[in-house]
Amino acid sequence: MNIKHLHKEGQSIKAITRLTGHSRNTVRRLLRQSQPVPFQKPARTSRLDEFKPYLEQRYQECALSSVRLLQEIRSMGYTGSPATLYRFTQTLRAQQRARSKLTVRYETPPGEQGQADWTYCGRFRDQLDNLVSVYAFVIVLSFSRLLYVEFTRSMKLPTLLQCHKNAFAFFNGWPRTLLYDNMKQVRLSAQQLHPQFLDFANHYGFTVKTHQPYRPRTKGKVERVVDYVKDNFLNGRCFADFADLNAQALHWLNHTANVRLHATTKARPVDLFAKEELTSVSSIAPYLVAQQVQRQAGWDATVRFDRSRYSIPPQHAGKALFVEAFEQKIVIRSGDLIIAEHQRATEPDSAILQPEHVAALWQLSLQKPAPAAPSWQLNFSDAVAVTPLATYEQTAAVEVSQ
Repeated sequence: MNIKHLHKEGQSIKAITRLTGHSRNTVRRLLRQSQPVPFQKPARTSRLDEFKPYLEQRYQECALSSVRLLQEIRSMGYTGSPATLYRFTQTLRAQQRARSKLTVRYETPPGEQGQADWTYCGRFRDQLDNLVSVYAFVIVLSFSRLLYVEFTRSMKLPTLLQCHKNAFAFFNGWPRTLLYDNMKQVRLSAQQLHPQFLDFANHYGFTVKTHQPYRPRTKGKVERVVDYVKDNFLNGRCFADFADLNAQALHWLNHTANVRLHATTKARPVDLFAKEELTSVSSIAPYLVAQQVQRQAGWDATVRFDRSRYSIPPQHAGKALFVEAFEQKIVIRSGDLIIAEHQRATEPDSAILQPEHVAALWQLSLQKPAPAAPSWQLNFSDAVAVTPLATYEQTAAVEVSQ
């Protein structure tokens, strides 16, 4: 541009050469151009170029280290420096990391899908000064983004099933598919779902799906909701006990989480929920959630479960029994025979006793037979040695004569 400006002012090529320091041929060439030609960096070749397709294929297939790749291409005739190869493999790793984070965003139709997850919330001291772990069960409907959260002391399967039942009651139904991570309560292995959880899903008629291992972004809706629960609800609040925690959570759901303007849908979850096509909760009888464990009955005719004692008929004392724990009831079995049923204890260290069991125990304890007297004999069968009196008299006479 400077050369063209000088030329327009009437400067000669010789003068322009002297002012700019360029040669005459360069000045003439630039004056002939109608517009500037962008600079193009000359292509540079590398000794690694012919091996790059092979390196890309091997890294994608096996993710080999730079040392291993260098050994392989050395045998193929590579004579360049290791640093050149190392710089190239760094670009391959960056490309692989970028591809692993790629996620296809998709929206599901009404009533099609829900996503559920557990999250650990920390450990706190209860009224007895014991440390208690707190977990949150979170489920979100993928279309409306309507949310349900419940806090628990356990992540065991019966607790998970009960949380689902409570969520279905909150939604007044359930979607056709529920998506989970590979938690052991849902999936035992890559080929097998947990039998009891599968039985629960078949009872309600929804399909169980789990995302690929180590790829939680597949259920990104509930993953984001978990962070939202921790930040918007838990952070900075105080709770008296579990009942207060879940009561405040329910209030937060109804007055904050489900009535907010969602950033993605640009609508309130409670408004979109009216368009959800869920299976009605009244269309099927509730699933009976039971936790079955084996316990050894004590000699006081009770069975211990969940830090409380439950009475049994005394003739079953000391035997191995099965305890089935429902939400409100405890059933004790000896094989297939139900020997006792109790209301579940509401507080730990309780004794739930049936009067007939206690009466039968007293009756059997009073009828204990007296212990048998020891039966043994001592027989003096060996003859006792008897010394004649004359022997003593003879001995005494000998001592006197001496």
